[in-house]
Amino acid sequence: MRHGKKFNHLGRTTSHRSALLSNMACSLIEHKRINTTVAKAKALRVYVEPLLTKAKEDTTHNRRIVFSYLQSKEAVTELFRSVAPKIAERNGGYTRIIKTGFRKGDAADMALIELVDFNELYNPNAEEKKTTRRSRRATTAKKEAVVADAPKVEEKVEEPKAEATDSTEEKTAE
Repeated sequence: MRHGKKFNHLGRTTSHRSALLSNMACSLIEHKRINTTVAKAKALRVYVEPLLTKAKEDTTHNRRIVFSYLQSKEAVTELFRSVAPKIAERNGGYTRIIKTGFRKGDAADMALIELVDFNELYNPNAEEKKTTRRSRRATTAKKEAVVADAPKVEEKVEEPKAEATDSTEEKTAE
């Protein structure tokens, strides 16, 4: 019976499972998306989302707690420097699992797990935030320079009455 067993053991011992999830979490933080089986993706989501919540507040205590799970200085610095500012406004749901089909060798159900705020296809607003602000003085000076350098175009305005009178004069002359 499986009374009280709340998480997937993934067919591994405790130490093997913790090492697997730690390495997968480091890869997810570094690459922003990874391909794995659906069972491992669901276990990873439960493992990594509390770490992402801890990373929203950059304190020494939180860094040490996250490091105890990840065991990688590079992953911790990446998490606190680039990932945490992007997920600061989000109240949860930092990861997305997309099922991608079945693996060819053993027909295992495969999935793509990714950090939600780092997908450019679903978040077009990320590009708008990258624009820098320029001073007003520089833009108005450039516009004035462009207007001053533009060549003047003179247009001839033809009067339709003059043509009509010429054509009537030709008819009367004949």
